[in-house]
Amino acid sequence: MIAGEERARLVQGALESISAGSKSFRFASQLFDLPTRERSWLLYSWCRACDDITDGQTLGHDAGRVADPAARIAFLKEKTAAAFAGEETGLVPFDALRVVAADCAIPQAIAADHLAGFERDAAGWRPTTTDDLLSYCYQVAGAVGVMMAHVMGVDPADEDTLHRAADLGIAFQLANIARDIVEDARVGRVYLPTDWLEAEGLAGADLADPRHRPALARLAHRLSTMADEYRRSARIGAARLPFRSRWAVLSASGIYGEIATRAAAFGPRAWDERISTSKAEKAALVMDAFWEALWPVRPSSRTGLWTRPSRP
Repeated sequence: MIAGEERARLVQGALESISAGSKSFRFASQLFDLPTRERSWLLYSWCRACDDITDGQTLGHDAGRVADPAARIAFLKEKTAAAFAGEETGLVPFDALRVVAADCAIPQAIAADHLAGFERDAAGWRPTTTDDLLSYCYQVAGAVGVMMAHVMGVDPADEDTLHRAADLGIAFQLANIARDIVEDARVGRVYLPTDWLEAEGLAGADLADPRHRPALARLAHRLSTMADEYRRSARIGAARLPFRSRWAVLSASGIYGEIATRAAAFGPRAWDERISTSKAEKAALVMDAFWEALWPVRPSSRTGLWTRPSRP
């Protein structure tokens, strides 16, 4: 059992992390009931740290090439294993994971899936096919969706709802990739599949060149269309959650979905400046999600969507 004072300290540290690292997730997380909200912050703290440590960045900013990528991944694996073993690490993100994993019985295998995505980044991996892209999106974001489903009390045996939780994370990552194509290319990261690039007559080195913006706009539209498919699937899973969790999930879906929509709508201008939503726009999307959360959702199959590997 975690002492109240220690838990409060970890929650406060996690809140500071999310407030600086993701205004969108921070905004949506306010809709959860208090226990779920705090647990979502604790989980975010670990996820944020994994991303920052892998990329040598601070709270999602100023990513660059690092000199010791393998050592960084080894560090993440060691401290994450310690957290799941119930050991204190003295590091807020990993102690936060220790608390939330124990509270919500988060499977260590799902956390390992998440780390596998960062390991790909550290190795300079690039996707060749659409399936490669989607498996990566699952690792870095869909696995977080599955862990969040545990935080929200989804039955671990409810595979369909867990798949749909992964779908929402995949949609989020597709939106992020569309928004950040040029920014990623400038630091040597390419997340568009090689076969997509070849169909446009491009190579990874071309993505930061403004002359290729019309081709990038077509690729961003493709990513946005895919993201919409996974978001539609995720709505089915969200409908099975308690109202406040459903509202929070649909709010996050709307906010991140707006990023993908704008990346597609702006065409070649999508990378002139970083796409974001204002506080007023977020508030409007949250209200849209409120009404959406009240209406029943028509059942729909996941046929044709990439499916995460089953985990115990």
